[in-house]
Amino acid sequence: MRRSCYCGELTADMVGQEVVLEGWVNRRRDHGGVTFVDLRDREGLVQVVFNPQANPQVHGKAREIKNEYVLRIKGKVSRRPPGTENPKLKTGEIEVVASQLEILNPAKTLPFRLDDREVSEEVRLTYRYLDLRRPWMQHQMRLRHRAAMAIRQYLDALGFIDVETPFLTKSTPEGARDYLVPSRVNPGKFFALPQSPQLFKQILMVAGFDRYYQIVKCFRDEDLRADRQPEFTQIDLEMSFVEREDVMTVVEGILGTVFRLIDVELPEKFPVMSYQEAMLKYGIDRPDTRFEMLIQDVSGLFAQTGFAAFKETLEKGGVIRGFRAPGGAKFSRKELDNWGKRARELGAKGLISMKVTDRGLQSNLLKYLSTGEVDGLKEAFQIQEGDVLFLAADREETVAEVLGRLRLEVAQALDLVPQDTYAPLWVVDFPLLDWDEDERRYVAVHHPFTSPMDEDLPLLETDPLKVRAKAYDVVLNGQEIGGGSIRIHRRDIQKKIFELLHIGEEEARIKFGFLLEALEYGAPPHGGIALGFDRVMAILTGADSIREVIAFPKTQKAQCLMTGAPSPVDEKQLKELKIKLTVAPEEK
Repeated sequence: MRRSCYCGELTADMVGQEVVLEGWVNRRRDHGGVTFVDLRDREGLVQVVFNPQANPQVHGKAREIKNEYVLRIKGKVSRRPPGTENPKLKTGEIEVVASQLEILNPAKTLPFRLDDREVSEEVRLTYRYLDLRRPWMQHQMRLRHRAAMAIRQYLDALGFIDVETPFLTKSTPEGARDYLVPSRVNPGKFFALPQSPQLFKQILMVAGFDRYYQIVKCFRDEDLRADRQPEFTQIDLEMSFVEREDVMTVVEGILGTVFRLIDVELPEKFPVMSYQEAMLKYGIDRPDTRFEMLIQDVSGLFAQTGFAAFKETLEKGGVIRGFRAPGGAKFSRKELDNWGKRARELGAKGLISMKVTDRGLQSNLLKYLSTGEVDGLKEAFQIQEGDVLFLAADREETVAEVLGRLRLEVAQALDLVPQDTYAPLWVVDFPLLDWDEDERRYVAVHHPFTSPMDEDLPLLETDPLKVRAKAYDVVLNGQEIGGGSIRIHRRDIQKKIFELLHIGEEEARIKFGFLLEALEYGAPPHGGIALGFDRVMAILTGADSIREVIAFPKTQKAQCLMTGAPSPVDEKQLKELKIKLTVAPEEK
């Protein structure tokens, strides 16, 4: 017997046909001597009937069956008796009357029911091979496959070439920590697993490939959270002779193609927002634009204030900003105090809250404010009865960080974030450089190969922090799902950036020498982007974590609970690598 079709592929048109099915026992039921088995495979399930009158031997064997046994059955497709159809099931009109049965493998009692959605993540990851049997997990993985195929077909039609880049490469520590791999044949030397194929894809542009892409694994040894993994997948692309709008157009097409898989039409062109506007109105460079609640700067309103705290903040160069939360007046005094506590956890000195009732604004702060200042707040925020107004006064960076986070958390608490809504946008005009106070030097906001805006090149000499980058992030529902830039293709500009970053000629040669040399051999203007495939899939499927869309993810401690990795290695292996441990590995 060989499988003739999948369980979920059977239809009423096949009534009378003899079929061979293979799969797992989803459930077994005994009704008045007749045994029913729901047989499941990746395409769905179908009811199989074992009738003692028709075939007592096969029926007797069927009574040995338990959940998750692996079976092969042969039988005839029949219509279910009238009144027993199951409209919720794809195969609910039919059943298979078994004539032969082979138990291919028994199964132990499972550590959890496959239909139980409340199983702890630790148990699920330990028994990931069982977790992946669940229909909804198989749906996630199959949708991921379809998305990857759609992306490949889309890029292939645009002339992109899939080129594999090395996994064993050179450590260039300018971003997150590298994962290091010791070389046995070169004792004392290490490869690094790539944080991205950044340098190689630029080399491919110098080599004349013009349009490159990969759906590729990347590795970063960083602290983990719901949207981070030590190994993750990105859609990586690079193009020659382009400006940022060309790259953005390709990405809009990729995301539009992917979201059509769930019957969602994204805008053909995404809105574009400057970094400065994002930080001012949303307090974050990845704004969630599915709801309003915009942050407003009211510093000018208090230019002549008598309120000491506001006056002191402004004299020190700080700002006063806030946002209006519709319906927030339902927060109790304790809940408002908790929002103040949350603001202090995020780094603020405090948080001012004002309720809007039928008598207007209510707050202990009002006695310190002039009538003009109170009226100014009402007008600036267009307050309405039932709102609550949150204000923060501090350094600009602190206020943006605190209000940006609170805006999201308050909106979630008030159920103001619409579901099944997708709001993509581009954030552009990022600063090229930032100042690291601890190291007393400039650092690259994106990476050292990001090109400055042409009109800002003179500022590299006079005011580097005002230089804008030809960088762009694509944001969806408040999550950064991709970032890229037009690259530096001229050696003289690259040299100037390295000088500002305090990367000397010798250090640059050691870290990036092959790229710098390549730029001197006719490098074309080029740019690209990397999209977080796991993040895109998490949004596409409505998952809370990217672990839900990765077949074999790691925990937040970068461990694989199924295999036990990472694990100690044999002393012989360490000797071959000329490595001696100073700390004994934890045994578990």
